[in-house]
This record gives sequence, C-alpha cells and structure tokens, in this order.
Amino acid sequence: MSGSNTSAPGSAASSPEPLSFAVHSLPDPRVATQQRAGRWKMFVVLAVCAAPVVASYFTFYVIKPKGAAYGELVAPTVDMPADLPLTDLQGRAVAAPSLHGQWLLAVVQPSACGEACERQLYVQRQIREMLGKERDRVDKLWLIPDDGTPAPALLAAVGQRGAEVTVLRAPRERLAAWLKPAPGRSMSDHFYIVDPMGRWMERAPAEPEPRKLKADLEKLLKASASWDTSGR
Repeated sequence: MSGSNTSAPGSAASSPEPLSFAVHSLPDPRVATQQRAGRWKMFVVLAVCAAPVVASYFTFYVIKPKGAAYGELVAPTVDMPADLPLTDLQGRAVAAPSLHGQWLLAVVQPSACGEACERQLYVQRQIREMLGKERDRVDKLWLIPDDGTPAPALLAAVGQRGAEVTVLRAPRERLAAWLKPAPGRSMSDHFYIVDPMGRWMERAPAEPEPRKLKADLEKLLKASASWDTSGR
C-alpha cells in the first residue's frame, strides 16, 4: 500500500555498508632473482674448488697416464676414521685429522721390529728420497699395533733430522678395519698410500720394487699438483 515502508524489518539504515579491501604486498621479483643468483654463485664456487680434486682422481683412476698403476688401487677409497685412537710413543693422544694435508706412505709394523720390519722402513725412506724436490709432499708413517716401544737405536735411525718417520700407536683391530692386506697376506706386508684428505687409495705389493712404487707416487703427486702443496 502507498506510503508503506518496504525496507526489511530491522534495517535501520537503507544505505549498504561500504566494502573493505585488504591490500597485501606481492613478492618482489627482484628478491627471488637475487636469491637464485646467489645459489648459482655458491654452486659455481663449490664446483671450482672441487674440480681439481675430481680431475686428479679421474686422471689417475680412469685415464691412468703412462700405464697402469704398479700397486693395487683402492676403489672406492677408504677414509681414515676420524676417531681412530692414535697415540704417540709417550702415550699422548693424536687426532687422526691432524695427519691430513700430506700424502702418507704408511707401514704397519710391531714395536719389536725385526729384520723384515727394518728393511721395510729402509725402503720407505729410500722411496721418499727418490722423489727429489717432491718429497716434502710425502710423510712417512709407522703405525704400531701394540703397546711396546721400539729399540732406542731404531728410534734414533727413524728420527734423523730431515728424514723423520711419524711413529704412532693404534689398536690392531681398528687398523684392520681401515687398512686391508691382500688375501693371504698380513697388514705388515704392504705399504699403504693415503692421500692428503686421509683416504687410503693404494696398496703396494709385498716386498715392492722401490722404483716402481716411486713411479706410482710420482703419478699421484703430478695428478694432484693443482690442489696439493707441501706442508699441512
């Protein structure tokens, strides 16, 4: 009927409430681009750092310049256990990672070093000396798997200045879990070549020919020359 109020009951105001819009900021595409660029730069840096190491291993294991290795290559390489319990002859603990940074020509011989042991220590010294100017990149390591002490005369011989042997003790079972002899041989029959990152990578034959084993070391030193220098 004319004059009647057609508004819905309870609607005091005839005008609708204004709509409100919440405005959210959109991601800045420049930030995302910068993040992607940063990740790529990090990847490139890591690749550049790793490339010489990868190249040297590829060269020695795959390309094998100047013929096959004389010793038996270990593939994959075996890391020196970071918790390998090493001690010096005075019983002081030596952290295994402290041996990193140099190539190691290692032997495992008892403290009661007999004729075969002395001969191996002599060959160890001979091989390192034959490397000439590269010998400072190689350390000699004698690992003793018992609690005895070598004879004073022998310690004096392996401790000569400029030709020192690093002499450390380690439990036999822990060494055996890392360094493996050839079938039918014992750990003391071999030389073990360990790279500067603590990876065992080659086992020499028993009673090796020094010149042939030295040639293997020369190949390794040449292949790693771009990333390895003498001294830790």
